[in-house]
Amino acid sequence: MLRKSGIRFSASNMRQNQGTGRVEGGVCVTGRGRPRFHTAAAWPRLGLMNPSPNADAMPTDLFQPDVTSNAAPAVVRPEFSEDQALAWDHLAELLDRAGIRLIDEETDPPDPDAEPAVLAILGKAGSGKTMLLAELTKALLAAGVEVVSGDYEGRRRKERRTLAILAPTNKAASVLRNRGVPATTIHRILYTPVYDPEYEKIAEWLAGNGPRPEMPDLGDTALDRAQAFYASVKSIPGALAAAGLRGSDFIKGWKRREDPLDIGFIDESSMLDTRQFQDLNEIFQTLVLFGDPAQLAPVGQSGEMVFDTLPEARRVTLSRIHRQIEGNPILDLAHALADPDLRFEDFEARIEEAARHDDRVVWAQRVESDLMARSPVLVWRNATRIRLIHAFRAAFNAPETELLPGEPLVCDGLELPLKHRKRRIDLEARGLIKGAQVIYLGPGKRSGFSRLHVIGAEEPQVSAASIIKIEREGEEEPFIPFAANMGAAFLHGAAVTIHKAQGSQWPEVQVFAPDLYAAARHGRVEAGVPLWKRLAYVAITRAEHRLHWVVRNRLARPSGPLRTDDLAGTPAPLTLVAEAPGD
Repeated sequence: MLRKSGIRFSASNMRQNQGTGRVEGGVCVTGRGRPRFHTAAAWPRLGLMNPSPNADAMPTDLFQPDVTSNAAPAVVRPEFSEDQALAWDHLAELLDRAGIRLIDEETDPPDPDAEPAVLAILGKAGSGKTMLLAELTKALLAAGVEVVSGDYEGRRRKERRTLAILAPTNKAASVLRNRGVPATTIHRILYTPVYDPEYEKIAEWLAGNGPRPEMPDLGDTALDRAQAFYASVKSIPGALAAAGLRGSDFIKGWKRREDPLDIGFIDESSMLDTRQFQDLNEIFQTLVLFGDPAQLAPVGQSGEMVFDTLPEARRVTLSRIHRQIEGNPILDLAHALADPDLRFEDFEARIEEAARHDDRVVWAQRVESDLMARSPVLVWRNATRIRLIHAFRAAFNAPETELLPGEPLVCDGLELPLKHRKRRIDLEARGLIKGAQVIYLGPGKRSGFSRLHVIGAEEPQVSAASIIKIEREGEEEPFIPFAANMGAAFLHGAAVTIHKAQGSQWPEVQVFAPDLYAAARHGRVEAGVPLWKRLAYVAITRAEHRLHWVVRNRLARPSGPLRTDDLAGTPAPLTLVAEAPGD
């Protein structure tokens, strides 16, 4: 992390900064008196320690020598690899041109006439993209840049510099939040909440922009609860819910963002389609894409990802793989797929060998139905997905005409006419976007409504008009246990295609290997890479701790009934009410 003392770590070799700079004893003193020296090739001759060959932990603070005194320099232990340091340099230079100086922890007011800029940081699983994103976020916060979360922005100030960390899905955003990065979804930034003016006073107070309000209807105890919640979790809706308010009390609607934003970090950018990329370019002055070129491109884009369209100078690749000290067999398997001569049979032999020596890889003879309730089986073919879903429901004795609480669903989009644009924005902003993973909690109070838990959402429990479809093999029309006239559409989520699993991670993942064998026999190639390799790479890298490679078409009996008590809820769930025709 960079400090005000002025040392900058760079992957380049002792280049001068600013036209009037000079090199003195390994320190480049700039024309403005700011010292700077460099990592990588410069470390040995500067007497600094090289980065650890197994650096997988978050970088610790770097203690900097005081070049204005005669004190001996402290020992510096940088954790960045050389390619990470190079990426940091590119980003620091990009931000410097935008008026944000990480070295000095200083910012200039935003320049609306500045030229927009886009940079992509690319790397395979385990290359350190997330670590770099997290450290850059820390550095920007230290410089006074404010995070825009999508919850509440407060009063705008002309001099304010902002950062939004975004992901295409709730699950992908929650992966970042679990690592301490304040991420939200793209939809929560594209659309902003409209707050009730009375309760907006509480939001302004919590955000530090106003005095403690007088709220006779709530009382001091409720305000204290809101303050305590916000002190631990920086969520305005969560704090207001802790005060006993419902979402419909303080959020009166959603509107398309009109005001531009400053800096945007986009994780899992391989999932972006061209339209989403255009939307983001219209909003952000500076856009940084973090993506994995080995994943699957969005459907309909001929294997091309949005960062493939950027010039080479705007793409930085992280080539070094950061493994845990004890090794990571899942990452080893993922990166073995880069071998152009590797056949499917050879790859399976590697998996079987890894399973003999490490319990993080399981050579499975059957699908575990207990895992399917929270972690879907990953497949290639749609027919396989449908067969596994019906096997799952049969294993739990689910009635054909209704859903059981605890059954997993996947949002398949919104079935709403164009005139209900407000309702669409509302649903999307609260997490019901295409690809969202949901757990069915039971029927709602109104016909056609469902109580749902949106996995990865910051306020996960909602009630929404639902159209739930359970597809049948060989039949064009799905079976619909119940449905509203319009609302959020869902498919069953006990098994999903690998394409829809991108951006998600689970502690344990089951990959249905017979499907990948079929893809290998198919012989299809995508962007110069055999399709089965891309599918296998995406599938196995969804596993955080354990990979189950299922080799037989069998399903294990569940150990017990489906449950919902493992799902964390919010004190006051948001309720989504369908608009009447003509509204």
